[in-house]
Amino acid sequence: MKLVSATELQNNFGKYLKEVQNGEEIMILKNGKNVARLISEKTRVEFLSDSLAGILSGEVNLDEEREKALREKYGLTD
Repeated sequence: MKLVSATELQNNFGKYLKEVQNGEEIMILKNGKNVARLISEKTRVEFLSDSLAGILSGEVNLDEEREKALREKYGLTD
């Protein structure tokens, strides 16, 4: 993954767009902090399908995750 400032990306957008088309991922920085990631459409689809496959294969218990999130949100303890 390549790190690029927002200004650099703006000044050379065509160059970075071509790199993304060739499979490169670009992390966009603003004031030194990650703010966005530029990825190809194909990569986006693969990322989403891989995430969904993880959920469907049982790697995640949605009920447990929901309960955990609610406990954290409302400061509840056992």
